[in-house]
Amino acid sequence: MTSWLKQIKNILIGQAKSPLDREVFHQLSLIAFLAWIGLGADGLSSSCYGPEAAFVALQGHTYLSVFVALATVGTVFLISASYSQIIELFPSGGGGYLVASKLLNPTVGMISGCALIIDYVLTIALSVASGTDAIFSFIPPEYQVIKIYVAVFGVVLLTILNMRGVKETVGPLIPIFVVFLVTHAFIIVYAFVTHAGQFPVVVAQAASEAKAASAQIGLFGMILLLLRSYSLGAGTYTGIEAVSNGLAILREPKVATGKRTMSYMAWSLAFTVFGLMVAYLLFQVVPHDGKTLNAVLFEAITQDWGQWGPVFLITTLLSEAFILFVAAQTGFLGGPRVLASMAIDRWFPGKFANLSDRLVTQNGILIMGGAALVIMVLAHGKVQLLIIFYSINVFITFFLSQLGMVFHWWSQRQGADHWKRRIVVSGAGLLLTTFILCSVIFIKFNEGGWITLFVTGSLVGLAIFIKRHYYKVAKMLHRLNTLVHATTITPVVTLEPVPFDPHARTAVILVGGFNGLGLHTLFNIRRFFGKEFRNFVFVQVGIIDAGNFKGAAEVVNLQTKVDKDLARYIRFMSEQGFYAEGMAHMGVDILEEAGKVIAVISKRFPQAVIFGGQLVFPKETIWTRWLHNETVFALQRKFYQSGIPFVILPIRV
Repeated sequence: MTSWLKQIKNILIGQAKSPLDREVFHQLSLIAFLAWIGLGADGLSSSCYGPEAAFVALQGHTYLSVFVALATVGTVFLISASYSQIIELFPSGGGGYLVASKLLNPTVGMISGCALIIDYVLTIALSVASGTDAIFSFIPPEYQVIKIYVAVFGVVLLTILNMRGVKETVGPLIPIFVVFLVTHAFIIVYAFVTHAGQFPVVVAQAASEAKAASAQIGLFGMILLLLRSYSLGAGTYTGIEAVSNGLAILREPKVATGKRTMSYMAWSLAFTVFGLMVAYLLFQVVPHDGKTLNAVLFEAITQDWGQWGPVFLITTLLSEAFILFVAAQTGFLGGPRVLASMAIDRWFPGKFANLSDRLVTQNGILIMGGAALVIMVLAHGKVQLLIIFYSINVFITFFLSQLGMVFHWWSQRQGADHWKRRIVVSGAGLLLTTFILCSVIFIKFNEGGWITLFVTGSLVGLAIFIKRHYYKVAKMLHRLNTLVHATTITPVVTLEPVPFDPHARTAVILVGGFNGLGLHTLFNIRRFFGKEFRNFVFVQVGIIDAGNFKGAAEVVNLQTKVDKDLARYIRFMSEQGFYAEGMAHMGVDILEEAGKVIAVISKRFPQAVIFGGQLVFPKETIWTRWLHNETVFALQRKFYQSGIPFVILPIRV
């Protein structure tokens, strides 16, 4: 990277961080309060549209909203309690994908993961579009034509911020989150205090309206109306699963921090949703064209506050607008981590598990931001269209997670403590999420919900194709692993250490572990070049990715494995009468670590030739090029620029 490009990159994204710094995990991790902002804003922001959707769906039977509000609060706490169990059971994170994979079936887990990825993309698109709509409600109509450009800019800006890192993204959002909390808490408390005497009336009216609705449309009809309202308000629950997916970014002890974050999220969401729905009744608000129900409520509350009324009203509405932008952050935090977990399991290309020099899953962030941009442009930033696509996928994950937990607690009934209580929580969550999932699909299917299911199904099909490809390649490579066994039965030729001969040619071999690929490259050197090389140097870069960047202990384990692999190569070549040594490097970018290798080799081994192996498939296709990195060619160019010969040896599969 040229110096001026590097300067621009450092300005936009920031300077590199070292994954070997033991303090880096503490520096990057989030305490419960910051996690509440980064992961909980999606759930809390749903109070901007979830209660309204449920209230309007009652079709004039407004006092029945008391029952819907109570059911919503109960569901929030129930789902949160179930996900707290998931946090305890899977402290390394992974959420719905890992739960379904481990407790049900890897393929079922893949479906859950694909649903989550699409849901997180829609979270970004919908949150930014909703926030943009809220901002433009304060702007003259003639400027509406630029709204889509502002929404696109919002997605791009959030993408760049997330490329900088988690804390750098969450930090600037704290004031917005706090203002939202304070203003809405004040509004709800004010409504309750000033109308405390009306609570008996509200209860009586709710009972009276229930009787009237039962007489008018029948008991079954009233129940269906309540269930429809409850289902259409299901957007309220989206985001609750985010904490279990994002445990990797939480401060140690992760389980305690995750459960505390979940508690903050559940209480704040339940209080806000219940408070707003009751306040709708206390102030007798009705829908107005061009205004959200929250806006109508806030206007009714502040109309007698004098000069401070408009100031508080605008502040509160702007906080709602900007909290939606904060909510998009959940998609950028959760989506790339699910994608990385699935890449590690070979459902998607391994590049999605790679970390950037800022120690973030850069490729995942870019794909989430890019996909959100495409959806935003295709939907023209229309919230009404985006919200139809929303909430279906998250309930697929909810359903599969609860099903997995029910199976788990039933299988553990002989030894687990309090398994009955836990299976009741998971079982109740399973029933509720199953009902909501079926209801939302039925209600939204013809309105455009089928598009979400089609896109998710297509992603599932792609994941299956990629998995099968990697499986076929693994079978083809299996024969190479017989070389590993062969090295363990090779007779010892010499037991004395072989001295280094500085005048002899040196073969520097890039390896990725003690495996068939590395040994195949080694044996080809011996076969093609005979006794040309007397010194052998094995170079292995331990790549720190999303799979092992979970704590200092994981990095140490990776270092230990790399050292062990190199020791096996050294021992094998020493037994054959050659000088051998190993060079271990740790990092997130193999090209960057190669630069360090160049400096050492140029000085210590002037007669060195670098060797690397490259898989050669019977038929090259776009899939083989996309699913298998060609890093060896980039390394060859890098070494050539330093005047060091680099030979690529083909490995046919």
